[in-house]
Amino acid sequence: MTPAEIIARLTDRGLTVATAESLTGGLVCAALTDVPGASACVRGGVIAYAVPIKREILGVDAGLLDRRGAIDPDVAAQMAGGVREVLGADVGVATTGSAGPDPGPGGTEAGPVPPGSGFVAVVGPGGRLVRGFNASGDRARVRAAAVDAALDLLGQALSAD
Repeated sequence: MTPAEIIARLTDRGLTVATAESLTGGLVCAALTDVPGASACVRGGVIAYAVPIKREILGVDAGLLDRRGAIDPDVAAQMAGGVREVLGADVGVATTGSAGPDPGPGGTEAGPVPPGSGFVAVVGPGGRLVRGFNASGDRARVRAAAVDAALDLLGQALSAD
């Protein structure tokens, strides 16, 4: 689903959306707000690049972050749920991963996360969806792949509702 189709679907259903982005640094929110009329449904976004922001602003469990690191499916889901709550949105979307060139730091259970991998999550009225992704290429390509994965998952969530 394209950003325009997502905005149309959200608007038609009277739903709002917010993003919590680490790896993508605001690119998911930018893709959505590039669409005319996005102000009807986009609440905003939180760029939670630093781990303390994930914990302090988005409410990601500190123990989870300590055990598994920031690049984890449950962290992505908690980010999406947290931004939904913090910004008062119906749907939260999150991205976390390693754009490279170095591996992303993992928790004591996970170890380093290979460059180009991460997780996207959507939390909304229909529940929670989380998906891993793997991409190759430079930082720009990995980040673009993460945006695509997040938008695909959001589109899937909106199709299922």
